[in-house]
Amino acid sequence: MRFNRKIAIIVAAIAVLAAGGAGIAKAVGVGDGEQVKGPAAEQAKAAALKAAGGGTVLEVEGQDGDGDGVYEVEVRRADGSQVEIHLNAAFEPVGTQADDDTGEKDEEENGEQE
Repeated sequence: MRFNRKIAIIVAAIAVLAAGGAGIAKAVGVGDGEQVKGPAAEQAKAAALKAAGGGTVLEVEGQDGDGDGVYEVEVRRADGSQVEIHLNAAFEPVGTQADDDTGEKDEEENGEQE
C-alpha cells in the first residue's frame, strides 16, 4: 500500500506541474499561433535574424505545433525567400524551415525537419 501511495503522489505532482507549465506559457502570451509582443518578441526577432543571416522579420508568434520550440519567427531574406525560425524558450534556434507562405511547408533547410 505504501508503494502505491507514493506512486499516486508522484503522478499527481507531475500532473500539477504540467498544468502549471501550460498556464504559465499562456499567461506570458506564448499560445499556439498567437502573436508574441513586448520584450519576448524583440528577443525572438534578434535571435531569428541572427540565425537567418539577416533580413526582415514578418511575424513573431507562439509555436503552432509544426515544429520544435516555443516561438516561430518568419523572416524574409534579402533574396526574397522566406524562412521560419523556431526558437526555444531561451531564444536559441532549434529548427529552420523554408516558408513559401502558402501554408505548405515541405521544404527543409539545414537538414532539420519539423
